[in-house]
Parts: sequence; C-alpha cells; structure tokens
Amino acid sequence: MGRAERAIVIGGGIGGLTAAVALHRRGARVTVLERAPSLEPVGAAISLAPNALRGLDVIGLGDAVRALSAWQGDGGLRAPSGRWLSRTGAAAAEERFGGPLVLLHRATLIDHLAARLPPDAVRTAAAAHLVDPGEAGGRPARVGTPDGELEADLVVAADGIHSAVRRALFPDHPGPVYSGFTTWRIVIPLPGVEFASHETWGRGRIWGTHPLKDGRVYAYAAAVAPAGEHAPDDERAELLRRYGDWHDPIPAVLAAARPEDVLRHDVHHIAEPLPAHHRGRVALVGDAAHAMPPTLGQGGNQAIEDAITLSLVDDLPGYTAARLPRTTAITRQAVRVARLNMMTGRVGTAVRDNAIAALSKAGPALFLRGFDGIADWRPPRPPYAAQRTRTDEDYED
Repeated sequence: MGRAERAIVIGGGIGGLTAAVALHRRGARVTVLERAPSLEPVGAAISLAPNALRGLDVIGLGDAVRALSAWQGDGGLRAPSGRWLSRTGAAAAEERFGGPLVLLHRATLIDHLAARLPPDAVRTAAAAHLVDPGEAGGRPARVGTPDGELEADLVVAADGIHSAVRRALFPDHPGPVYSGFTTWRIVIPLPGVEFASHETWGRGRIWGTHPLKDGRVYAYAAAVAPAGEHAPDDERAELLRRYGDWHDPIPAVLAAARPEDVLRHDVHHIAEPLPAHHRGRVALVGDAAHAMPPTLGQGGNQAIEDAITLSLVDDLPGYTAARLPRTTAITRQAVRVARLNMMTGRVGTAVRDNAIAALSKAGPALFLRGFDGIADWRPPRPPYAAQRTRTDEDYED
C-alpha cells in the first residue's frame, strides 16, 4: 500500500517479514509484532519457485536467494522401488519458467529478510490482537499489545493458519480443515551419500530428499493418517516403519537422523475461500488468507506474492482482486495433487504411476507441468512509480 505511512505487521514469518520489508522500502514506518521469543522459524526448508523469486527482486533480495540454489543436475519422481517415473533437470526447469527453483532453510530466508529492516522494527515476545480493523478513508486500525494499543494506516495479518485476526474479521468463516495427511521434516548432514534430488510416491505415502547449498540434506515425508495421531515411541521410529524399505538414499537418511531431528505436523488447509483478503484497513497474507496443502510447494511462495502485491497495489480492494482468485485456484490445485499422490488403492496407484511415466515420455515431466500458470507470475506494476523507493544504500551504516 503506497499510501500507508504507519503499518503494523502481526507475525514475523516469511509473509509478514516480506510485507514489512516491501512496505518499509515504500516509505512506511513499519512495526513487526511476533509473539514468539525470537524470529527463529518452526520448520525446515522452503522451496522458492521463480514466481516468488521475482517477488523478492522487488525488494532487492532475489539474486541473493538465487545464489543459494543447490539443485544443479537431474531429479524427478520415483516409485518406492527406485524406478524413475519421471525425470527432469534444473536446466529444464529454469528454461521453462525463466528462473531456477531454489531450496533453502527457512531460517536463512528469515535472516535475509530481517536484515533489511531497521533494528527496532521487529518486536519479539509481543503477542498482538486486533482491536479495531479501522475504516478505509476513515478511522485508523488499532492493535492491542502487552504494552498498550497501537494505531496504523495498515495492519498486515500474517499470523498463520490459525489466524486470530482472520477469525475477528470473518467470524462466520469455517476456518481450516484437516487435509487428510500428516508430514515429517528432517534437515541433517549426510556426508558421503550421493543422490539425485527426488520425490517418491507410494500408496498413501510420499518421500522427498533434496540437497541444500550448505551441504545438509532436506528430507520430508507425508502419509495418510488420522488427525492428531503420533508415534507410540518416536517419530524417527515411525518413519523407519513406513519408509525403511524404500530405495536409497532413504535408509541412509533415516540411519543418520536422530529422533530430535524429526518434526511432525498435521496438514490443514482453507477449503472454503474467504469472502475477501481484507476488511477495513487490515490485509491478510499467507496462511492466514489461504492455507493450502504443501503438494505444490507454494505456501511460502504465495505468501511472498501476497506481500509484494500488497505493497504495490493502490488500495485493499485491489489487493483482494489481485490475490483472491489466484490463491483460490492454486489451493484447489494443491488439493487435487494431494488426492493424486496420497492415493491408497493398489490398482489406482499402479495406474497413476504408469500414466505419469507415459506422459513424461511424451512431453515435459509432470513435476514441471505442475508449475504451469504458477511459476510464471510477475509482480504488478506500482501505480505510484514516481514515489521514492529505498535502495540498498539506505541499509548501509
């Protein structure tokens, strides 16, 4: 929002910090309120596609993140036996979408974003709640904090899938629903083990193993499971039971991981789109607006798109108009992909795998096709291009 002089961001995750940096560069005085004691993110790695990288270009961060890309060779989709169903490569992905796919640790991205804000912009251990959404062209929005209330021209609600701000703005909305599966994530060193970046689809289960630029390995898994289920012993043991006989390097990853290295979270998404991504002077970004299954790897990418778009459009109705149709379509596509890769039937799974292999022989790999219409996004042109934009020199001491 180019006209916002005072902005408050609730939530210090990727979407919130991207919005804070973008608004700061447009001249707004920004305060980020994060309820956790630090900005250290909960999670492991994030995959950034060219659409998000173009968004980061707007705030001068795109090239720094592109330099962190570790995927240089082949990769693709496999069966638990190790058979390749579909193969592609980093070069093919870059040619198709005009840029690389970059996998990096979430903490690395958070550090890059936070470094582009003034030292006093981020307040941690600062739980916040919406007192009044304000009125466009009228009264300011008000946010409550442990130290009292703050007023703002714009409030950016980036408070996650269980957003309290969303509930305050749209109390009749049903909120997120369980997506039907749970996920595990691991980031560990794995010296001496060579492998091609891959995702593996089984019956009601998937696994992915990918290298990071710093030499560590990011692995994730997902499986159909009842909501709230946990392993009777520990989650590493659960992964061994479910994936221990799958192809290399999966056994090596599980052998190197400690129980404390394994994170597990159930997956939820917003099935019924919100009526708008704003109300009054408040805008919702990221999971607060459109939580989606991770099957397209677009959750964080869409949060970045939200944040950049918010800083470039002229008003909040324009923000909703730009983001609601797109994020609704991508969420629905992610749900469809989840139904495909979480199939549990033996016959259906065999038909799926053979169809993927046949389609990939006839054209671009399924992995690449899944990003068509997504990875080609470009930021909107700002309507106030003459306004001064802060440059990297503004951050030098």
